[in-house]
Amino acid sequence: MFTSCKQSIRRWLLAVLLIMSQPFTSPLAHADEMLEYQVKAAFIYNFIAFTQWPGSADSAINLCLYGEDYFGNEIDKLQNKMVGARPIKVIRVSNSNQLPQCQAVFFSKSVHNNLADLINSLENYPILTLADTPNAISRGIIINMNLVNEKIVFEINLATARKSGLDISSKLLQLAAKVHQ
Repeated sequence: MFTSCKQSIRRWLLAVLLIMSQPFTSPLAHADEMLEYQVKAAFIYNFIAFTQWPGSADSAINLCLYGEDYFGNEIDKLQNKMVGARPIKVIRVSNSNQLPQCQAVFFSKSVHNNLADLINSLENYPILTLADTPNAISRGIIINMNLVNEKIVFEINLATARKSGLDISSKLLQLAAKVHQ
């Protein structure tokens, strides 16, 4: 019974992810940006939900934001949301030495110049690294989002995820615009 419940939840999350990937429009530039980051926050939730970390199945999932916060309060809506039996804790981090305490890190566009160094410092940790910066995959990010034709698309660096000890669901891999092996 638990397996069928878990499968139902996964199907629901996949449906939400599909809905959220549909094109969106808004008449004002500021509203467009707010909607963009609202959608990106929903994507981040699903990225976390479709990722498995080694060990520590009962602890909280620390979702850390590093760099300038473009989400506003949208990312805070993930605070205490459950992924299985694990709550999400949203943490804004200003010191890169704090990043190893995170299970997922969203790197803001504002840190793109230091991104490769930041990622290299985390290579021995099972951390889901996320960004919305052009060419972030080539710098070591595991999942990168882009806005293309008013639609959020994402690419996944599967080799980096596996090297980090993370297991990305095949369902999520199927939805990616590109999967890097």
